[in-house]
Amino acid sequence: MLDSLDELDRAVTSCRSCPRLVRWREQVALEKRAAFRDWDYWGRPVPGFGPADARIAIVGLAPAAHGANRTGRMFTGDRSGDVLYAALHAVGLASQPTATHIDDGLTLHDVRITAPVKCAPPANKPTPGERDTCRPWLIRELALLRPTLRTIVVLGAFGWQALLPALANWQIPLPRPKFGHGVAVTLPANDNGPDLTLLGCYHVSQQNTFTGRLTPAMVEDVLTQAKQYARLT
Repeated sequence: MLDSLDELDRAVTSCRSCPRLVRWREQVALEKRAAFRDWDYWGRPVPGFGPADARIAIVGLAPAAHGANRTGRMFTGDRSGDVLYAALHAVGLASQPTATHIDDGLTLHDVRITAPVKCAPPANKPTPGERDTCRPWLIRELALLRPTLRTIVVLGAFGWQALLPALANWQIPLPRPKFGHGVAVTLPANDNGPDLTLLGCYHVSQQNTFTGRLTPAMVEDVLTQAKQYARLT
């Protein structure tokens, strides 16, 4: 049993359970992108990032091939992270608005960022089998966060669908709640602990941010709501 997030994070980084993902993440780390040819890519599963007593969790999809798969930290070194960390800083949840590399001094306040799939997938599309194989990591992560966790912001429909089966300590209504930007669902606890509120947010992908489907103000609004549900304001 992994008894702390530090132990969990170390164990995550050595996982080789999904052959397709292992091949891809390591291939990308060797071939690199021209702009990052001088980088020593991480090329391994990427653990969550943030304090062990976080009241808010942010759940994405998976590491980006030349983002977190390069830097070793969730949403660090890519355009999605540029949007997310700027919004986190704007609402007081991050120490700085940028995330460029693992030693850039960034710290998070009351929030932890994770993903249901820990390895960069080809075309940003993990298979259902890969999602399910990776789920025990997320289940354990949420269990370790349980004493303080009050709110989860879910980035995109994939993350929403992947997260629901991992919420062992809360009651999932039937029919299951559907993802939508701005959707808020409060799940009653089934372990006599605090309830949990899920908040939907469009993913901070370039497809959404470049087209204006998702704006920085929209992300900040969801994060502000998360703080309110987590009783941080």
